[in-house]
Parts: sequence; C-alpha cells; structure tokens
Amino acid sequence: MDFPFLIVFLIPIVAVWAGFAFVWLAKPTNTSNIKLLLAFSGAFLLALTFFELLPEVYEGHDPKTIALYILAGILLQVFLEFFSKGAEHGHMHFNLEETKFPLFLFLSLCIHALVEGVPIHGNDPILYGIIIHKIPVAIILSIFLVNSKMELVWALLFMAMFSLMTPLGSYLATQSEWVANYGHLLTSLAIGVFLHISTIILFESSQAHAFNLRKLLVIILGIGIAYLI
Repeated sequence: MDFPFLIVFLIPIVAVWAGFAFVWLAKPTNTSNIKLLLAFSGAFLLALTFFELLPEVYEGHDPKTIALYILAGILLQVFLEFFSKGAEHGHMHFNLEETKFPLFLFLSLCIHALVEGVPIHGNDPILYGIIIHKIPVAIILSIFLVNSKMELVWALLFMAMFSLMTPLGSYLATQSEWVANYGHLLTSLAIGVFLHISTIILFESSQAHAFNLRKLLVIILGIGIAYLI
C-alpha cells in the first residue's frame, strides 16, 4: 500500500503526539509494557532493515562504499548517544530537577530523527517500523519531560520540533536534488543507525540478561510481522 506523501509526512508527527498525550492523560507508572513495546519495535525495525533496506541499498552500488556508510551510521549513533544518554532506545538518565531546556538531548534526538526519515518515502514497511519505534520512545521522552521541573511550554516546544524532524528528512529525500543523488548513501547511514538502535534495544530487553518468555515471544512476533508485510 502506497501512502500519499501528506500522510507519510503526518503519521510520524501524530505518533509523537500520541505518545505525549498518553503520558499526559494516563500518567503511567509501570513501564514494563512500554519495554515490551520497545522490544517489539526493535525486532520489527531490525527485521525490516534486513528485509527491505539492505537488499535495496546494495543493488547496483559499490559494496565497500555502502558498508562504509553503514558503519558510519553506527558510529554516528554512538556519538549522538553521548548527548542523548540512550533516549532513542528507551533510556533517560537526565536530572528530573533540571529546569533548563535540555539542548544537547534535543539536538541529538533531532539529528537521529532527521536521518531516520530519509528512507521512508516510497518504502511503506519502513514507515511502519519508524512509527512503531517512535511511539515507545515518545512515551519515555514524554515521561521525562512531564515529570521534570521544566516549564510546560518548553516541553511542548521540544516535542513539536522533535515530531517534525522525521517528516523533514522524508521531505528532503524527495525534494532536494542533492539528497536524491546521494540517497543510497544517506539510506546506508540510516541503516547503520537502525542496526545500532534495534540491536541495543534487543540486548537490553531482558534485565540482568535473564530469560523472559514474554519478551522472546514479542521479539519473534516483531520479526514474523516484518517478514509478512
């Protein structure tokens, strides 16, 4: 199913605000179900990366160059996490007493979201993967913002700007001639980001590396659905 570009642009925004609205209205205290959703999203996104993006990006291009950009994407995400403290995969290690706008967290999350928007247009399964990834991340980010001492207007500005970054990446991928010419390289960069994020989510999905049947079943479900769509 091919979505109109306006829908592709709007769905990531709606996903972020849905996560914020859920936290604002429900004020969740038990995060175990959110961690299950994170595990599902990590497995789903990882499987889609292998099923959809990797075969496409290697087709007709120099394998070593593609591999180099994938590794660069992994390193980019490692670098961003020095500032985001792992918020992209469900960790928040910031001081809740902080009243200042978390600029470095904001910038790192925006760069991450911008890159992940590049491969969405024309690839609806990846859109599904990004949305399922965004919802639990938006929920965890919203829990931090709502429970912090930051003024509400700054929290809303944070979420508004963050919600626009993925659609902006998709827009640039279709409207910018430069991005269009080097789209396979930027997609390779995004693949590296996806590989790092999804594998970290899966590695961290069990506390103390203990066996958890529910999370194992959720991971298998995520891979299975990615295979079928």
